[in-house]
Amino acid sequence: MGVRKWATRGRHARAGTALASLLTGAVVLAPGAAVAGAPGAGTPVCQVRDDRLRELSGMVATDDGYVVINDGADDEARRRIFFLDQRCAVVRTVSYPSRPRDTEDLAIGRDGTIWVADIGDNDRSRPTIALWRLAPGADQPVLHRMAYPDRPHDAEALLLDADGRPLIVTKGGSGTVFLYAPTTALRPAATTPLASVGQVTLPTTSTSNPFSFLGRGVITGAASAPDGRRVVLRSYADAFEYDVPDGDVVAALTSGTARITPLPDEPQGESITYSRDGRSLLTVSESADQPPGTRPTILRYPATATTATAARPTVAPTAVRPVAEKAGGAGDRTWPLVAGAGTLLVLLGLAGVLRWRRTARR
Repeated sequence: MGVRKWATRGRHARAGTALASLLTGAVVLAPGAAVAGAPGAGTPVCQVRDDRLRELSGMVATDDGYVVINDGADDEARRRIFFLDQRCAVVRTVSYPSRPRDTEDLAIGRDGTIWVADIGDNDRSRPTIALWRLAPGADQPVLHRMAYPDRPHDAEALLLDADGRPLIVTKGGSGTVFLYAPTTALRPAATTPLASVGQVTLPTTSTSNPFSFLGRGVITGAASAPDGRRVVLRSYADAFEYDVPDGDVVAALTSGTARITPLPDEPQGESITYSRDGRSLLTVSESADQPPGTRPTILRYPATATTATAARPTVAPTAVRPVAEKAGGAGDRTWPLVAGAGTLLVLLGLAGVLRWRRTARR
């Protein structure tokens, strides 16, 4: 659960990241306004003051504000889908019909469907992962289960391609992450097999973050631009943007060149989304393990516009995608895939430095 996933937390590296305590209630910060301890590169947008939102792990921007989720909170009051206005105040919540395991990311379809990625698995022991689908205007999300073809993976990032097909991005740990997609249409009463559709080797950076080099080699969130022509992956340190000129997100990630936006010293950055006009990247950090008085603050960064050469190239895709199969609504189209399971690369010695773990939440 957030920083608690790391055995070595580097609390000294977070010194100075606490935000100044402000008056109770949602707070909007003027562009360029200074906030004590806020990361210098991001412009504060608004501060989340609701005490239920201390473990933010996923966010999407909407025309009216934002939708956010917590990272698998033990407290039932925190296990909701939260709708915020433009001042970061909670205006609506939606409960799950059953308890989610570990919600990690959000995506929004072009029709306004909200997808909640219940895909976290710090112990790599889940037989299935899940997506919760909340249709526009619905008062309850629908559960769709999925199963990896090879082994359990920890994952914290979700993307939708041009036709609404979900793509799961594993968290990784050595700078290489894997992409998985459903092989058939998602159905509420069935477990849909996933297939490996490619892998991405992340660019190497030196961006300062609370977890040093380890924080640069994992993916903690992802998002698609509103027009579908760009996608972004984020680590604890950086955002990696890829162009998607023809709607093929897998090809963009596996054969494209990333443009890098540093996200320096965010306390625990696990969320990213595009602004509704596509001009900015918006991020927010968890605050559960931060000093008293720290509140999650949405930060704004300019989206990149020019291609920068990545230090390490991405790896070509491994999947073949036949003719699209339409099933249900716009958010429910998936493809049969022919793919080989990717080989997970493990950073030698990583287990001695870092241990992914779960605080007892189940």
